[in-house]
Amino acid sequence: MNYYYITDPGKVRERNEDSVSIVENGAKEKLLIVADGMGGHKDGEVASKIALNLICDRFKSISSLGNKEDAINWIQSTVSEANVEIFKYVAEHPESQGMGTTIVLSVLTPSYLLIGNIGDSSGYIYKNKKLHKITVDHTLVNLLLKSGELTEEEAKNHPKKNVLMKALGSSTNIDMDIFNVELNIDGIFLCSDGLTNMLNDNQIAKVLSEESDIEEKLEKLVFKANNRGGNDNISIAYLVKEDSHDQ
Repeated sequence: MNYYYITDPGKVRERNEDSVSIVENGAKEKLLIVADGMGGHKDGEVASKIALNLICDRFKSISSLGNKEDAINWIQSTVSEANVEIFKYVAEHPESQGMGTTIVLSVLTPSYLLIGNIGDSSGYIYKNKKLHKITVDHTLVNLLLKSGELTEEEAKNHPKKNVLMKALGSSTNIDMDIFNVELNIDGIFLCSDGLTNMLNDNQIAKVLSEESDIEEKLEKLVFKANNRGGNDNISIAYLVKEDSHDQ
């Protein structure tokens, strides 16, 4: 397998509040994770790091996730633990009130692939040179879109586009949406909304289909997002399966 991750502050934000990583456990199972912190000052950065570090540390310390049901339970309990840690930090640092983070993650084993999210960072599979979005954004606009109160066009430019309905640190009880995905794919692609607000799925897929190495592809995506304004931090985690024709 070939994988790479990248993060960039973008052109507007003073600091990078995103966190991103790809790690393995004892069984060589893979965890990809992107967290997009919010809350201003340094607090967003703290929230995303708390979540990412805890989940990655727990993953690296286990020998295997076990079967699919075990893996789903592990994800839910570990994400809940990260949520508790964010609340603990805020209790000890009252000036951090309101900090939180989105999270999108994927676990890949020889027998299953799971993608989960809270917030508006996106999880995709890449197959036959196309991106297929798996996750559903937990945003006010997406809620209004689903209920028919907004059209696709209105949703794109809505002033409350970034209002989240769900994030780690926003509620003491948090449930991650987890999607069971077929294994017959070419790649797994996770990113923060700093990328998807600047480039659409077809534009991203076009870069992924180019004949270049994985690092160059991700660097090119960051460059393109920055070229279009780069108004947010940009983070991407990408894994290409070895048997994929897209190397």
